Amino acid sequence: MIFDGHNDALMRLWKHQGDPVAHFATDAGHVNADACRAGGMGGGFFAIYSPASRAPHAGNTEVTAIELEPLDDPLDQGWALQAAMGQAGIALQLADAGLIEIVTQPDQLARAFMGDAVACILHLEGADCIDADLLALDVLHGVGLRSLGPVWSRNNIFGHGVPFGHFRDPDQGPGLTDDGKRLAARCGELGIMLDTSHITLKGFEDIANMGQPVVATHSNAWALCPSTRNLTDAQLQVIAQSGGIAGLNFAPPFLSDEGWKTWRVGLDACIRHLDHMVAHLGEDHVALGSDFDGARMPDGIASAADLPVLVKAMEDAGFGAELIAKICHENWLGFLGRHLEKSV
Repeated sequence: MIFDGHNDALMRLWKHQGDPVAHFATDAGHVNADACRAGGMGGGFFAIYSPASRAPHAGNTEVTAIELEPLDDPLDQGWALQAAMGQAGIALQLADAGLIEIVTQPDQLARAFMGDAVACILHLEGADCIDADLLALDVLHGVGLRSLGPVWSRNNIFGHGVPFGHFRDPDQGPGLTDDGKRLAARCGELGIMLDTSHITLKGFEDIANMGQPVVATHSNAWALCPSTRNLTDAQLQVIAQSGGIAGLNFAPPFLSDEGWKTWRVGLDACIRHLDHMVAHLGEDHVALGSDFDGARMPDGIASAADLPVLVKAMEDAGFGAELIAKICHENWLGFLGRHLEKSV
């Protein structure tokens, strides 16, 4: 059984512009009802993400240059809110159809994970849709939002995103703004988890200094793949010491130098990162954060239905059953159970 730290299925469904319930019930995309059943994906973080346009989803395949990519311009807040509300509405439709269950309480979590619907933690990937008065944050919390990354890889009023680049470290600019620190404080009051994926090193440090467990839902090891999006060993140490968690991102550009250049990589690269992350974080702080429906996948994984292939690769690499269970679901479930207890 798998609990996954990141997917972009809601954005894919929003861009599809057809019936989202019917589309999710088919075999379309990386994450759908059939694929989740076939691959044992009982739950995960479903991201709400505001793209620059509603053009057909390209799976972020445009990020291919070796040198640092310029950040996208900040989004108009009205447009970002329209996209976010559309995706939140789709999540509610999927929940009404019994395809997902939006989890907001700890006693829901294990029951939903083992149930017929896919357990869903609603996550906001980039707070572009939130106004300076934070009113939209309270609305999204009411819908069920329990996780938030202040920025995607673009700047907004709350902080500075880390641009996509290779052979560079994550120290690529300032961190949280004063508005960002107010946002983070309000998230703490509401019990909304903060995610450090996509933020600069200084933003990571700003969040770490707040004294809460530090989480990176879908980021890898910089020591093995020097991408601005990956975590240095020092950052991994901060996550471990805080009692946080990091989820392995399956996207090839964040797994190896060759993956950055070609968008092709084998599952052996995933295993190398998992091994490194376990060594630096400890067994209780490593999980999965696939980036399904947001990026291309490694060879051998065409959708969530192929998750058992990754589990088999772990077994072949000598990972024991106890460690595999922790990586696949126990660490996320344990962490989220503790986190959701703080939710208003």
